[in-house]
Amino acid sequence: MTLVLVEVEDGAGNGAISEMSREALTFARRIAVPLDALVVGRAAAGVAGELGEYGVSRVYEASGSAFESYAPAAWAAAVVAASEASGDAGKAVLAAGTPRGSEVLAHVACRLGVSMAANVVAVENEEPFTVSRQVLGGAALEEMRLDDATVVLTVAGHTTEAQPAGTAVTCQVQPLDVAVSEQDLAARVVRVEPGEADASGNLKSAKVVVGAGRGAGGPGGFDDLLELTELLGGSLGVSRVVTSLGWRPHHEQVGQTGNRISPDVYIPCGISGAIQHWAGCSSAKTILAINSDPDAPMVTKAHYAVIGDMHEVIPAVNAEIRRRRGA
Repeated sequence: MTLVLVEVEDGAGNGAISEMSREALTFARRIAVPLDALVVGRAAAGVAGELGEYGVSRVYEASGSAFESYAPAAWAAAVVAASEASGDAGKAVLAAGTPRGSEVLAHVACRLGVSMAANVVAVENEEPFTVSRQVLGGAALEEMRLDDATVVLTVAGHTTEAQPAGTAVTCQVQPLDVAVSEQDLAARVVRVEPGEADASGNLKSAKVVVGAGRGAGGPGGFDDLLELTELLGGSLGVSRVVTSLGWRPHHEQVGQTGNRISPDVYIPCGISGAIQHWAGCSSAKTILAINSDPDAPMVTKAHYAVIGDMHEVIPAVNAEIRRRRGA
């Protein structure tokens, strides 16, 4: 039996399973079936049908005051309780490699006294159980052997295509009784504030995406990029380093832990093209890179490239577009 922690995008009871959780469910079927799942909050009934399509025969629901907001240790207590409820066969625990999935399963591994493999992309061997996982920010793969009785791992985002099972099953919802201590609630979400509106459009559906990386130089280095985005009627996407430095909001991030895009045209500017970013943009039909480094991975993978300083190239491109439009 394999247990998967499933994240629901809308916890109001009528939400949908997140894309990365659907990927984790698909990956989990390679380890062992049937599948059990855990949903935190009163959302299990709303996604039971979808879980059945992915081969889940039973979904545990952890609800109550302790689970009204995110608390990683409380969620971990629920995962352990669900694994124990699955019986002796519940020997594999998975989650998507999201910030929450990674944090919760780290707590789970500590509670069980076992190792945890993060950002797994493949199972290489079942005896002994060996996986390949992304390391160094996705720049390399390593094999990791898991000798513990319970296998705990997170699935790297966008490395497995989410696919329903060949035959859907009936998914039963089972309430889960979880013992949560005050210490489990010491770290929890106490307030949620709405983020900034996405002024650059919807990345996932955009036909044109202009990308920006460290080459932007700072929070004030995006004016020309935003102008190009507007001129092309596209959306702005950025690399992880840009959001990590606080230059742009996280919802604009493209990559393994951000948005997965498939535009007709992607114009990455000043982006080196590390594997975690490539995971989010490799489906673009045409890539035109602008970079000062001719050997940058993004340049070598692009269909077309302009070698030069983006702060010189992009204003020239904007000016030419305006000239041709008579603006």
